[in-house]
This record gives sequence, C-alpha cells and structure tokens, in this order.
Amino acid sequence: MSVSHRKPNAFPKAQHLRRPADFRRVYERRRSASDGWLLVYACENGLPHSRLGLSVSRKFGKATERNRLRRLYREAFRLTRRELPAGLDIILIPRTSDQPSLEDLQRSLPRLVKQVARKLTSEARRT
Repeated sequence: MSVSHRKPNAFPKAQHLRRPADFRRVYERRRSASDGWLLVYACENGLPHSRLGLSVSRKFGKATERNRLRRLYREAFRLTRRELPAGLDIILIPRTSDQPSLEDLQRSLPRLVKQVARKLTSEARRT
C-alpha cells in the first residue's frame, strides 16, 4: 500500500513559469502594477492555477544575493497564493536591491496581483 506524501503548501513545478516564450507572452500583454518593493506583470494562462516567474537582474548583486531575493519572493507567492486570483501567469521583478521583509511582500503581492487582474478583466469586458 503506497501512501501519497502530498505537501499542501509545496511549490510544484507545474506552478513555475520557465519557458522564455511564456515570459515573452506575459511581457507582451503589458499589464502591470507596482509599488516600492515589486513590479508585477501578469496575463491569463487558461489553467486552473497561477504560475510564477521571477526576473532578478544582475544589478541586484552577486548570484547569492539574487538567489536570496528569488527565494524570498517565491516564499511570499507560496504563502499567499490562496489569496491570489487563479489562472494567471505572474512575473515578479524586484524594484530595489534592499531586501524587503517577508511580511511586506505578503501584504504587497496579493494587492498588486489583484490590481493587474482587475486591469485584465476590465480589458476583456471592453473587447
């Protein structure tokens, strides 16, 4: 008898945005929202869940510093994804090399993603 060890708060590969074509599609949609910590791009993905992509440029420091930012932003997404609208491809871009607290990101991320989702739905209604 095999027991499934599903982790309810895991971040499976199906929720990662990896292919360059997917990133390009989100950027070409040109729907974004931002605050002092974060710039969020998003577009619909036609899936029952949202996917996350991270774009952290070299201006944020060495690889270890960029990876720390990625882990922090990924964790904020993982902890708040139930508050986020489903069916979006989301790209997060840090605005400053200062490292925000996880709590700051947990407040900021849902608000910004909901702003972008509103822009996408209002645009869909107009067409």
